Amino acid sequence: MARPPAEVRFPGDKNRRKKVKVRGIKQASKQIQQRLEKDLDALLEDPKIFLPDINAELGRPRRDMMAASLKEIEYVSKKRHDRKWLARRMVKRRGCMVSRALAGSLLAALDGDHSTVAVFNNPIYGTSSFIRRGNGKQAHQAAIQNYKNHKLRMLVWDEHAKSGHWFFSWKDGFEYTGMSPKPPGNWIEAALEFSSIKFSGDKVRWSKGLDEDTVKNNTFSDAGWLKITFQNGVVAGLSQSSLAKTEEGFVPSIALTMLPPKISEIVDAEWMWRPIGWPEDRALPAEGLEKLNEILLAWMSMALEDSSLGRECRKSILNSIDDGYVSGNNWFDNDSKKDFLDFLSGSEDEKEAISAVLENIETGIHVRQDGFTFELEEKVVRFEENACHPLLVSLWKDHGLTILDQMFELNGEEAEEIYNKQLQRKQGFGAFLRELKNNLSTAKKLDSLPWSDVSLPKPLSFADKLIRKAGDDGVASTVSLARKGKDLDAAMGWAWLVVHDRTESDAWRFDSASRDKGSDWVPALRMLWDSATRILNGNSADAKNDYVHAMEKLAEISGAGKLTPP
Repeated sequence: MARPPAEVRFPGDKNRRKKVKVRGIKQASKQIQQRLEKDLDALLEDPKIFLPDINAELGRPRRDMMAASLKEIEYVSKKRHDRKWLARRMVKRRGCMVSRALAGSLLAALDGDHSTVAVFNNPIYGTSSFIRRGNGKQAHQAAIQNYKNHKLRMLVWDEHAKSGHWFFSWKDGFEYTGMSPKPPGNWIEAALEFSSIKFSGDKVRWSKGLDEDTVKNNTFSDAGWLKITFQNGVVAGLSQSSLAKTEEGFVPSIALTMLPPKISEIVDAEWMWRPIGWPEDRALPAEGLEKLNEILLAWMSMALEDSSLGRECRKSILNSIDDGYVSGNNWFDNDSKKDFLDFLSGSEDEKEAISAVLENIETGIHVRQDGFTFELEEKVVRFEENACHPLLVSLWKDHGLTILDQMFELNGEEAEEIYNKQLQRKQGFGAFLRELKNNLSTAKKLDSLPWSDVSLPKPLSFADKLIRKAGDDGVASTVSLARKGKDLDAAMGWAWLVVHDRTESDAWRFDSASRDKGSDWVPALRMLWDSATRILNGNSADAKNDYVHAMEKLAEISGAGKLTPP
């Protein structure tokens, strides 16, 4: 048969052969080669060097997964110098997965070429180099060849762990405890010593922020703390502050030295806290304790960060309370509304507004920290915030009109206008309520001036207008108005400027007749303003009499005629 034509390639041919890069393969450094050579030689010398100490009764291999694995590992060990047999065993699909990975690792030891290595990269157990041979699980081969790594070596037994077998590993030991989680005392000591939180003490241990007596006596604190108790009686107390500062989670720092990584099976966890003000002899709500246990379990399952634990634990209790008043971490009974309001941070006006809301709701209420508000069936008030302003921001939409009615007797269109304006701009409630109170107070005081509901003749009506504007907005606001008067009002405007020493730059705006008339009215207008000032400041009966007398005199000298008594 004729030989086929040689393959022809042209420059720029897209289909020309390219170098293939294999992921996870690299040239090993001299240091890595030396380490692997040393560890593989030790493995070849003793193929069972990676095994844990067996601290459990084993069953028959047919019924006991661990016993079956140990039997096959023993068989592979005896064949460790048989290259052909190892080559067949490392690709065999049936049988123990661990012995398959062991066979591949032993063949790698016999080959002696450690220049090219695979990289096992696990986000939890880290990165390690190993020599890959056969189709054994990479994690198993990496774990066997890195048997000195007290965390990684456990991965050999991941399938066993899934079936309920337990392993505990630390720098000085590795132990298998069968189908029951029985952590060795040395493991517990090592786990606490090398955890992400530093402890003091021996049998009873405590983190920074706690002391021995607090942990030993189960003393509650305002912030709360976590108590964990191991099977052998060792107790550790973790403060809120220590949990908040961990770079590595406390649970992972311990759980990753055991397989399966379930510390909930070997420790009891308790959150030592009750709301401030809660009676010592009163049990916490059962619903809250149930939720608390769920949160602790989530934390031990690495589903909740250390920094969030305290907040979530406290919330589980606080949100289960169905009576009294709750604010922040504090509780007040049903008879302590005043103490509850006093505890809130804000002005007296803001507290009065909140009190008005509470007096007019028929259900319980819960205001979350994010501003969401809920009605509750239980007759309880729960404020996650203790500052009045954000509370009122949350309450205003549903209860703003109630506040205006209860505090200021405002309703109808006037109330709607004020309500909508505040709803849109959300002015600081302290300033808003103070300003509203001042404005309404001034309006009431102005209404107390005689002839408030009677139309006065000219130019007395202009004098009344100037007095009311000055009482509402200040004298400075009346200068422009005084300049705009016509005829008799112009004369009254001039008299007003004279009373307040504001004529220096305005004389040219008034004709001589207005100035002459106005000058004659100054004494009576000054008396009128003085008495008005006294009414607005104190609302005394004498001041009102003086006001009436001054207005009647002004009416007489201005030609307005006799006035009807107010």
